Amino acid sequence: MKGPVESDSPDPVLLALEGLVAALKSNIEASQAAITRASRIRDLRTRDLAYRDIADETGKPLVVELITENIERLRTSGAALRRAQARALHEEGLTMDQIAELFGVTRQRISAILQKGTS
Repeated sequence: MKGPVESDSPDPVLLALEGLVAALKSNIEASQAAITRASRIRDLRTRDLAYRDIADETGKPLVVELITENIERLRTSGAALRRAQARALHEEGLTMDQIAELFGVTRQRISAILQKGTS
């Protein structure tokens, strides 16, 4: 297997990790906002307000929107990290079968990950 590569170009795995950390930090803030909003909705509902009135009272973003944004941030940054890490491992000499075993997916999935964005 090849060792670490010295290069002046940025490390794609580290860049992807930075993106993931940024997404996770954003998700912490959005999760806290969702918790606060959910608590407010629960309080209003215990006062027998209709959900349409609660929606008017609490406004946007809806809790479901905050959660959807969290999921999308994780999906996007996770995919970027998975792709960068798979490529780095492959460049270091691991086979697709070995990478698949590490990632807990099929060889075909690793093949697709490695091919994505190469054209």
